Amino acid sequence: MDCLFCRIVSGDVPASIVYESETVVGFKDVHPQAPVHVLIVPKGHIPSFLDLSTEDGVLWGDIRRAVQEVARQFSVEKSGFRLVINNGADPGQSVDHLHVHFLAGRSLGWPPG
Repeated sequence: MDCLFCRIVSGDVPASIVYESETVVGFKDVHPQAPVHVLIVPKGHIPSFLDLSTEDGVLWGDIRRAVQEVARQFSVEKSGFRLVINNGADPGQSVDHLHVHFLAGRSLGWPPG
């Protein structure tokens, strides 16, 4: 399997896992862009946001729960966080597996990029 995130989900590639459910895994980004930078990925391979289907609706609830738990775990519920989904090469999607960047722990400028 060529997908890095699928290999992390399967345990073939080590990662610093901070959250796991039946459908979602959260792990620390190896190239963090903020003091807290967690990638939240579905366990099933979905290449991009545009590849989601109506059957994946429950997955969004699972991702929401992961975001809430990561916010609590890193004590950033009050200070806040940013969620980013890159879709395609231009915005910077470097792994073709849907993932949500959870960024927190410092002031994040706007606009990004």
